[in-house]
Amino acid sequence: MSKRQLRIGLIGYQFMGKAHSNAYRQVARFFDESPVEPVMQVLCGRNEAKVTNAARKFGWAEVETDFRKLIARPDIEVIDIAAPGNMHEEIGVAAALAGKMVLCEKPLGNTLGQAKRMYNASIEGKAITAICHNYRFAPAIQLAKKLISEGQLGEIYHFRGVYLQDWIVDPKFPLVWRLQKDIAGSGSHGDLNAHVIDMARYLVGEIAEVTGLLKTFIKERPLLAEVNDRLGGAASDEMGEVDVDDVSMFMARFENGAVGTFEATRFATGHKNYNRFEINGSKGSVIFNLERMNELEVYINSDAPEIKGFRNVQVTDGCHPYTANWWPAGHIIGYEHTFIHLVYEMLQAFNRGESLNPDWLEGLKNQAVLEAVVISADSGRWVSPSSLL
Repeated sequence: MSKRQLRIGLIGYQFMGKAHSNAYRQVARFFDESPVEPVMQVLCGRNEAKVTNAARKFGWAEVETDFRKLIARPDIEVIDIAAPGNMHEEIGVAAALAGKMVLCEKPLGNTLGQAKRMYNASIEGKAITAICHNYRFAPAIQLAKKLISEGQLGEIYHFRGVYLQDWIVDPKFPLVWRLQKDIAGSGSHGDLNAHVIDMARYLVGEIAEVTGLLKTFIKERPLLAEVNDRLGGAASDEMGEVDVDDVSMFMARFENGAVGTFEATRFATGHKNYNRFEINGSKGSVIFNLERMNELEVYINSDAPEIKGFRNVQVTDGCHPYTANWWPAGHIIGYEHTFIHLVYEMLQAFNRGESLNPDWLEGLKNQAVLEAVVISADSGRWVSPSSLL
């Protein structure tokens, strides 16, 4: 059976560009039942030498240094935005108005206003969209979603989520773009809490109101002399201002009556990528930790008393989502597979002429929660995300 081919233009070649490139390379090899496959046509970046080297390494056929020229090409059907946050709006609006299928990294924009303009452009251009909340597509998350949707946890009472890293604890760590508001929009809040918010909304439901705080611990750092694709780079002797948050914490009330706590920081010494949540219901609970992403801790209250307790489910059997396409039971998958699963689902949706869930509307709703926390931190009051839309 011949497959439909979708030609991809990827903008960005650092950390996320590498992750997206790997997903496009692997998806057709392991999900060979798919009626559609991606063609890695063009990699786009502003530095011609660096983007050419990245294209050669990752397997792209061509390079481009002007995203406008890329979007104008009629043979490019999918635009993938893996550039820093300050470029999302300009690229996303142009791609959407051109009627392209568009995947954008999270968060959708650096501000709610930017996200609104992107979403409105997607409606005007009748664009098919997706946002890269890749953690939804870990098999353990899909199992948690199934248990909750089937009512096995009963009425949901609590969501507790933390996303803890420590890669900027050293005050000599350079002022990378993720620490600059004009490029990143925010610090740990938009970078990390965006994931936790999406997970909470996906599994528990819409958030009615929030109250939060933001804090910056180190307010000046060495300027960046040379960037790498592992979040860091070499520091110079000059200093610059850090104008984003180092920690974001907030409480939430969900529309269904559940309550939640959220914390994101890159100052949790010893934690490398500790994205963990716990959901408690009237009939049971689940616990997930990205650092042990092939496991889901499950407690079911109806178990017999002599065996009642949290069980550690290895989500690696062929009956679990996506796992039949990989290895035998117990042979674990990793971080990169969440992107592959997202790309697989995105290609199926795009082939049907539909947006992926999550799409840009989901991204807009996540952005409203992020913005509500910022407003709350400034004002000291509870804020409703829906009132901002």
